[in-house]
Amino acid sequence: MEQQNLSIVSDHELSEIRLFIERRSGILLDESRTRFLSTRLREHLECKGLARGADLLRLIRGSNAEYDYLLERVLTQETSFFRYPAVYQALAKRVLPEVHAKKLWSNPRTLRIWSAGCSTGEEPYSIAIAIAEALEFAEAWKVEILATDISKRTLETADRGRYSRRDLVPLTAEQIEGYFTRVSDNEYQVKPKLRNLITFAPMNLAQMVYMGRFDCIFCMNVLIYFSEELRARVIRQFHDYLEPEGYLFLGHAESVAKARVDFEPIVISDSLIYRKSATAARGIAQETV
Repeated sequence: MEQQNLSIVSDHELSEIRLFIERRSGILLDESRTRFLSTRLREHLECKGLARGADLLRLIRGSNAEYDYLLERVLTQETSFFRYPAVYQALAKRVLPEVHAKKLWSNPRTLRIWSAGCSTGEEPYSIAIAIAEALEFAEAWKVEILATDISKRTLETADRGRYSRRDLVPLTAEQIEGYFTRVSDNEYQVKPKLRNLITFAPMNLAQMVYMGRFDCIFCMNVLIYFSEELRARVIRQFHDYLEPEGYLFLGHAESVAKARVDFEPIVISDSLIYRKSATAARGIAQETV
């Protein structure tokens, strides 16, 4: 006979846990995610051997590690190498040539990119590969990629830089050979020449700190978890942190519309990106790559 699920989360406990997460991280798990959140919480209770949501609340209030573990389970961390090909096409065909032209005579030539919400690292490593393949004389540039996430556990995976053969399916055979070392039958390690371009660090975007200017910021499918007010505030901070004519990449369901900042929206192939500009044109510029 199949064992029944004895873990229980009441509506009140669900609300308390949701409120605790929002106050601490800025992540808003609204009513539309109630069924998803309830299911994840019951799974977590079973995993921890807890009977009720109240037990979980006591646990996460008393331990940062337990809170991080819960947050990792609650957040959907779906990611992959070059997950949105059009985005990396825009980076290679539009952003990097502009940066190259603008900083050609700079000394040193610096390129700074921020992957905000990097999860297990596929995004920043994809950015690094795109730069290595598309930026003219990439070895002559000082490339800095900052990769941050609220989950310390996913950052540990990203920092380790070890992936299965299945994880590398989106990459070409040449990319796998050029940027990874096979360490076992099913595991590949990111090579130092790629790993050394990236700095991984924990960060809560609801409490971000200034880290200098960036030529480009990626924040893909992160802001959907924030309230409208927090989302607008984060976008305004991204705008402040970008270099003049720097670029912001957001997820398909995210927009800068309500942030009231001076971004020029640009469509390149199937991707919509935003350029910081003092004289942003009205409407959306159409381009073909």
